Amino acid sequence: MSKSVGKQASKVAVWVLMGLLILGLGGFGISNFGGSIDAIGEVGDEEISVDAYARALRQELNAQQAATGDAVTFAEAQAAGLVERVRARVIADAALDNEMKRLGISVGDDEVAREVLSVPAFQGPDGEFDRETYRFVLEQNGLTESTFEAQVRADAARSLLQAGVVAGIGPPETYAATLYGFLAERRSASLIRLTAADLDAPMPDPTDAQIAEHYKANPDAYTAPRTRRITYAWLTPDMMLDRIEPDDQMLRELYEQRIDEFVQSERRLVERLVFETEDDAAETMEAIIAGETGFDDAVDARGLTLADVDMGDVTQVDIGGDAGAAVFALTEPGVTGPHLSDLGPAIFRVNAILPAQETSYEEARETLADQAARDRAIRLISERITDFDDRLAAGATLEDLAAETEMELGQIGYTAESASGIAAYAGFREAAEILAEGDFPELLELEEGGVFALRLDEEVPPKLRPLEEVRSQVAEDWRATQTRARLTERAEALQDLLKEGVAMDGLGLPVEHEEALSRGGLTPAPLSEALFALEDAGRTAVVAVGESAWLIRLDAILPPDETEPGAAFLRESLAAQAGQGIAQDLYLYFAEALVNSAGLSLEQAALNAVHAQFR
Repeated sequence: MSKSVGKQASKVAVWVLMGLLILGLGGFGISNFGGSIDAIGEVGDEEISVDAYARALRQELNAQQAATGDAVTFAEAQAAGLVERVRARVIADAALDNEMKRLGISVGDDEVAREVLSVPAFQGPDGEFDRETYRFVLEQNGLTESTFEAQVRADAARSLLQAGVVAGIGPPETYAATLYGFLAERRSASLIRLTAADLDAPMPDPTDAQIAEHYKANPDAYTAPRTRRITYAWLTPDMMLDRIEPDDQMLRELYEQRIDEFVQSERRLVERLVFETEDDAAETMEAIIAGETGFDDAVDARGLTLADVDMGDVTQVDIGGDAGAAVFALTEPGVTGPHLSDLGPAIFRVNAILPAQETSYEEARETLADQAARDRAIRLISERITDFDDRLAAGATLEDLAAETEMELGQIGYTAESASGIAAYAGFREAAEILAEGDFPELLELEEGGVFALRLDEEVPPKLRPLEEVRSQVAEDWRATQTRARLTERAEALQDLLKEGVAMDGLGLPVEHEEALSRGGLTPAPLSEALFALEDAGRTAVVAVGESAWLIRLDAILPPDETEPGAAFLRESLAAQAGQGIAQDLYLYFAEALVNSAGLSLEQAALNAVHAQFR
């Protein structure tokens, strides 16, 4: 059993490594670092090349961007610990490579060839391995065939050692079952909600003394955030629009390019039920006409669903031939057939008729002009980037740029909450967060084709706002706090009555009964957290949320519902994740032991050189 698991783990590991390798090929933009620096360090006798480390960093940044949809800067990666994680990974790989050489573990040429031939990036239009494509992809990434194949060989051999370490580790069933029982547990509860309307008297306005006391007790709530006073020069396509007047010829050409958008043929929502023979189709059509059956029943009788026969919205050309003509000859929704389709004899049902739509050039001109002007503005800005860069490099200030070019000058008191004007752009916010006093202004890009440069003039630390400036907010917060406190007191008084034996339905307030709630199924979230924190049925809790207070009683603790569609998947996922976690931990401990045994040395200058390429 261990042997088969080991083989399977080895194959999976090879594919994972190959996937990461090709991800690196696709995103890595630095062919090599050249010079005298060629390694960031070594484990035993195994060097860790700067190219391998840089590729691993690029892979991690690409993976983060793919996961979040946002580009990750090197500074953000460092702050999140990603750079350290990548460095640990390449050190572990080097430790494995060093151990493989010591043990004499390797793979043959046939295995390397199989891996290379199976990589999609090296395949031609026919889906087969193409040597010219292979050479081209490697050249574009600064790799030779021998270097790449040596890396493939090392990855494949390393996977053998990895598989040997983790082979035989099965999913921890007891752990998974315990975790599943906790996560999928259900609870029934009874709840009473108290609001300001349930208080004996309205909350009075606070006195000056109470306002001052609340203000003094909660300084964080009334402290202005750190403010960065920034001067910037920027230019966006919107700023250029009033200077651009698209000519009529260009707009007509754009209209023709987008003709399918402005001129649409009649379309119909159609379903097609295909039969093996024309006789079968004719027999079913006769039954539909006679009212003996319906189209839906005919679909069901063939073991199909409506989704299986749905063609969507189609044109007559999409259906084609006599069938298309017959379908579009219907003047209202209905059934027609049998007709010969590209799949065989078929009955068609039209569910809706979408009339043809045509937007003339004159009607579309304004829309086209807006797009043409915006596209032209983006191109004009792009053409000016070199000039803007040169001016900054020659010592021009932001004020000079605004005076001598189309760029406009602006100032902002930037905080983490800023989200209007230029701060609406993620590119500006990112630059504003890392900007340091004395930084040389450089031209940066905004989303949608704009550019900007900025300068930090002053940084104002967080400061407590004067009471008179925030008095109304303090008064409102005091009322909310006092309301919540009084509601909590009343809920706790009701809780005491329950402990004395009074029935919940006898408290004179509306009671909500919730059955078989899953974890997180009760909102607001603090209610669910409190409910699932109760240990036994009959226990109660008081929870204040916003300007309401809740009295919760746990009525029953129920086991997971095994009939839920996702129950089996959740149980299997938990077991798989636990097994993977144990295997990963075991591998990391093994790699750490190899590093400690072989010895590790790192070259900080080489690490700095690699990091500089990403800043």
